[in-house]
This record gives sequence, structure tokens and C-alpha cells, in this order.
Amino acid sequence: MLLALNEDAVPHVNSLSLAKLSVLHQQSVYLGVARDAAGAVAGFLLALGENADYASENYRYFQRRYPRFLYVDRIAVSAGYQRAGVGTALYRGLLAACAADYPLLACEVNLRPPNPTSLAFHQRMGFKPIGEQDTEKGSKCVCMMVMSLAKDVRRPISG
Repeated sequence: MLLALNEDAVPHVNSLSLAKLSVLHQQSVYLGVARDAAGAVAGFLLALGENADYASENYRYFQRRYPRFLYVDRIAVSAGYQRAGVGTALYRGLLAACAADYPLLACEVNLRPPNPTSLAFHQRMGFKPIGEQDTEKGSKCVCMMVMSLAKDVRRPISG
């Protein structure tokens, strides 16, 4: 089910095989799954720590710049549940489970092809842009974003 949800979210997340998703899951620090009242998967979020063996250009960007961070590799919300608080709930779960162990949360959002809804969502969550990067031989451009998880500067995630 997670693989199907991931593939439905392409190009905003990269396409994966089941084997690659399994490897990411094994390396992940956190995998959060949101379900509706009937138990159907509404969305998921997968995050990696700074020591994963992951060749992603975007992950390596953060790895070169920060000694300790938590990286949101992918968040996907089923079309029928978008703008219903699922993304916020997934991030709240991630922060409740992991924020105390990491000083920084990192992610990227597509600028090309554009994903303005996700960019606005992440900015509302408290992420700040720190740069841009062309990927996939220039077919994509992403906004690199971080959020401090230091307790003295962390602000609540808005709903």
C-alpha cells in the first residue's frame, strides 16, 4: 500500500521499486503511517538519520553540510486526504518520536516541476529555505529546507 501511495505522488517524490522502498525502510529512523477510521492508509512519512547509506543527491546535500540531522526523505498523502491535516499529523508524530534526538530537520520540495502546495505547507510548518539544487540531470530543481529542533527555538506546528 505504501508503494502505491508513493507512486501516486510521483513526480513530487521519486519513483521506487518495492525493493528500494524496503531498503529505505530498513535504514529509516522513523516511518509514520496515517490511517483513516476504517484503517485505510491516508499517508506516510519516512525519515533517515545522517548516517544512512543513501545515494540520493538531496540527502547527500544535507550530509555534506550538517553533522547531525533528521532527513524527511518522503511524505505522501493520498489525494482524498490532502488538506485534511494528515501531513501535519505525520510531522507531529515524527517530532514526538525523534525531535529530542536531532538538532535539525531537513527536507526538500520540488520547484521544478513545481509543487507550490508542498512548499507553502513546509513553510507554514516552520521550514526555512537554505538553497536550491538541480537534480536528475537538470530535469528537477528542489528547494532545500531546514527546521531547527532545538527546544529553545522550536515553534509549534500549526494545523
